[in-house]
Amino acid sequence: MQLAHVAIDHLNISAANMRHSRRAPDISDILPSVRARGVLVPLLARPNGSPGSFEIVAGRRRYFAAKTVADERGETEPLPCAIMEDGDDAGALEASLIENIARLDPDEVSQWETFTRLIKEGRGVADIATTFGLTEHQVRRILALGDLLPKIREAYRREEIDTETVRHLTMASKAQQKDWLALYADPDQRAPRGWQLKQWLFGGQSISTKVALFAIEDYGGLVVSDLFGEDSYFADADLFWQRQNEAIAARRGAYIEAGWLEVIVLEPGQYFHSWDYEKTPKKKGGKVIVTVSHRGAAEFHEGYLSRKEACRARSGGEDGEDVETPAKPSRPELSGPMQNYVDLHRHAAARTTLLDHPAVALRLMLAHAIAGSSLWQVRLEAQRAANEAVAASIAASKTEAAFAEKRREVLALLGQADDDTSIAGGNGEDFTTTSVFARLLTLGDDDVARVLAIVMAETLAAGSAIVEALGNHLNVDMRSCWQPDDAFFELLRDREVANAMLADIAGKQVAEGNVSEKVKTQKKIMRDVLAGENGRQKVGDWLPRWMTFPVASYTDRGGFRTVDQWSKVQSLFVSE
Repeated sequence: MQLAHVAIDHLNISAANMRHSRRAPDISDILPSVRARGVLVPLLARPNGSPGSFEIVAGRRRYFAAKTVADERGETEPLPCAIMEDGDDAGALEASLIENIARLDPDEVSQWETFTRLIKEGRGVADIATTFGLTEHQVRRILALGDLLPKIREAYRREEIDTETVRHLTMASKAQQKDWLALYADPDQRAPRGWQLKQWLFGGQSISTKVALFAIEDYGGLVVSDLFGEDSYFADADLFWQRQNEAIAARRGAYIEAGWLEVIVLEPGQYFHSWDYEKTPKKKGGKVIVTVSHRGAAEFHEGYLSRKEACRARSGGEDGEDVETPAKPSRPELSGPMQNYVDLHRHAAARTTLLDHPAVALRLMLAHAIAGSSLWQVRLEAQRAANEAVAASIAASKTEAAFAEKRREVLALLGQADDDTSIAGGNGEDFTTTSVFARLLTLGDDDVARVLAIVMAETLAAGSAIVEALGNHLNVDMRSCWQPDDAFFELLRDREVANAMLADIAGKQVAEGNVSEKVKTQKKIMRDVLAGENGRQKVGDWLPRWMTFPVASYTDRGGFRTVDQWSKVQSLFVSE
């Protein structure tokens, strides 16, 4: 490699440069330095086949910055270049990636493209890892992106898909990836992402093999691994819990055999709070507390007594009395399989009996919608506003105030604090769900219906076809719920639509007389008519077509999602 100064017009960007063919780079951070001192760090270049001409392998931003300065000053200066040997494609690619990683970590898809080309040039995984200071595992993780569909990779490059979602998609088959892409491309659908994608892929709860207390070979079911090789999951959650419970039972028995007086297994999801316990050795009556998370991880906390038990034990010792020690059980009352047997039979009997008690079933389902469970997950409508003006308009609406008041009344029915917190969206803790169920059993049907209405309203998806169907079925009168405010007129910027609205409010003659006026002028006339100001006759109770149930549009241009949503379901709600 030799150093030389090369004229700008004798340089071009090499196809080996990892940012080749992308749009002009952002040079705002280096342009002041290049203006003041020129290009100080040599570009990496190599001969391109023409005498005296070279292609840039690394240094594309410096090249564009130098061209910008040359255009500003009307004169050019040669750029310092480190000239590589002709034809060394693999070396050129390595140099490009090394320099760009040192300056700014490129996106993983660009790294995958470069690594793949290096592999084709004959470099191995170990060679690439050594060259770039990475582990072989990291290199394989980047190369694993090649098993994704191209459209998913490109969306990941554009940062439209997060890393967690991409990692879960590597566990999907090509058919599943195509199904996910169809949801992603459909503006009326919401493609699952993150942990929801994991559940979508596995059909329910996903549990990592890392949490298993039993040998994986004893599982007996399908294990799914991601293409990065970092994570694997049990495809059959029920089979996992059967094996995991058996392993917990075996560990419990081993503790008892080892001399521990008691082993307490907490409910799944119930936390072990160390501040509620006091460390106590086995010979002084300490117990083993076992916690099990909803994700299957089990932890064994050895040698603890509750603070009340520890205080009682110390009090007995201080009085000089012997503390009675319970006899050590020889084995658990139920084995793991027997516990499973009892659980499933009790479950079968309870759910079959429930079929004859729909009122109880309604209350139980409502408790699950409010508090959640290991099988129920209900999300609140976030009511995300596009900007502060929209948020302020919604917050100030009388419908939101009325909703908040009714929600406070329902919170009082449930015995909860009188505040503006939501009712639905619990974390799935068993005790909370059971507590809500117990409270609902004490309420009459009318009160339960009030709770149900609030929970359904909190989880009603904004902008969905179901909102249009519901509003049409209930004959919602928007005039009693809404009036045009500052935010509405501020967001109204289409002249054709504004003129059509002006015709609704002030009449066709006024609208035609102002058809060529600016939107601002037409909106001013509308507001004058609605307020009866500036000599305009007042027109009250105006409702734009956008706000009626059923909804309607002002033009044939399309692009009105609410109309599209209603057209999907209109036939279901219009009688012959």
